[in-house]
Amino acid sequence: MTDSMTRHIRLAAAFCTLLLLALLVNATRVQVFQSRSYDDNIANRRHTIARYGQPRGAILVGGKPVTGSRDSGEQLRYERTYRDGPLYAPVTGFASQEYGTTLLEHAEDDILSGTDPMLSPFPLWNDLTRAQNPGGNVVTTLDPAAQQAAYDGLGTRTGAVAAIEPSTGRVLALVSTPSYDPGSLSGNGLTANRSWDRLNADPNKPMLNRAVRQTYPPGSTFKVVTAAAALDAGVVTDLNAATKSPDPYPLPGTSTTLTNEGDGCVDAPLRSAFEWSCNTVFAKLGVDVGVRDMSGTAEAFGFNDTGVRIPFSVSPSTFDTTLDKAQLALSSIGQYNTRATPLQMAMVAAAVANGGQVREPYLVERTTRRGGETVSTSGSRPVRQAMHPATAVQMKELMEDVVTEGTGTNAAIPGATVGGKTGTAQHGIGNSGTPYAWFVSWAQGERDLEPKVAVAVVVEDASADRSDISGGGDAAPIAKAVMEAVLGL
Repeated sequence: MTDSMTRHIRLAAAFCTLLLLALLVNATRVQVFQSRSYDDNIANRRHTIARYGQPRGAILVGGKPVTGSRDSGEQLRYERTYRDGPLYAPVTGFASQEYGTTLLEHAEDDILSGTDPMLSPFPLWNDLTRAQNPGGNVVTTLDPAAQQAAYDGLGTRTGAVAAIEPSTGRVLALVSTPSYDPGSLSGNGLTANRSWDRLNADPNKPMLNRAVRQTYPPGSTFKVVTAAAALDAGVVTDLNAATKSPDPYPLPGTSTTLTNEGDGCVDAPLRSAFEWSCNTVFAKLGVDVGVRDMSGTAEAFGFNDTGVRIPFSVSPSTFDTTLDKAQLALSSIGQYNTRATPLQMAMVAAAVANGGQVREPYLVERTTRRGGETVSTSGSRPVRQAMHPATAVQMKELMEDVVTEGTGTNAAIPGATVGGKTGTAQHGIGNSGTPYAWFVSWAQGERDLEPKVAVAVVVEDASADRSDISGGGDAAPIAKAVMEAVLGL
């Protein structure tokens, strides 16, 4: 072999080595440094195929799954299924191959889909191998009996129920009607498309979660907040003393007067004014307390908080902090632009039941791996003092009176102590709409050391007259059924 041939062979070998090195460098560039851009590319279906290539984790209520997965045999293999879909839709939301995820399915998607690194005992190994863990489970705080009682109680009516455990903030029931079956949206074919179009076109808005995403004028149920503010501020020091409240009450700075549905409200003491829901007394009390203290108490209860998550977001309930005296008077009886979700009003009742303390509500007790090992727990929840403990004792008395001899007798439960407050919220142009019927309450069994449940019920299409008693007629029986379910009565 000549020197020339040897030289050419060496040059060819060197060139091949350079080509090999170039290929290795390019492979490293693509797989390491540019992997994120390829992963995130909208045209890359590998993640989508992998996401639906294994069963999704379960959402559990009372220890039993209310969700599952069905093998479709298609490229996107597993579709979500739901047990009692309409019952639990305001909690689970939907997981759709076409339309994404909502509510718990969205907030806990990393756990349910198996992408959360905490699901793996060896996260670093998973990063290197790009292996996917089996979907984990989400254990909710719901009481299945309370959820069913709320759903059955609302029936065909439009409305919502929220129930929480006062001492912890655990959400025991979350119902919104009319509802829908989330399973109808699970796939990606014509059936899911038609269901999506039908549900979005429905004027009754079955996909609207009225318990946490809809705010209403709370009407007379807001008088719980006003009464607490008046007692905390020292505007009222004796529940049985006259309040010097005229009937009708002239709204400050206007020629408009405020009246009551019933008689006996002139100078009524706070006890009887609360029992029979005298608008004139509470409007004047709000003005006497003043914007600063009324706003402070409302916000201590949770109004104007834009960061509430349970873990999905909750629409903020609002109490205006820039009011003149006439507007403050109306706001103090739950009108003007005061707005609240049913969950917020359940928190108001819970604060009274819990010695004046508000626990942040939460819906997820813990998350687990498929085998049951705990991944995370809810942990201790922040607490906020909504009113003085002594005020809470007095408020419990007032709410008990409403149920024993006032407008809320339909919520009375033999063998339990129940406190409540009825409400009728007028709305529409010139208050022409059928009033919303409200009831907020709490209950304690005779063997319980503390109240076990606080409930808020709103019925949009209540067959109500324009008296405060309508909340007791339409909403109180629903609250009673939920409370009985939690107490085991």
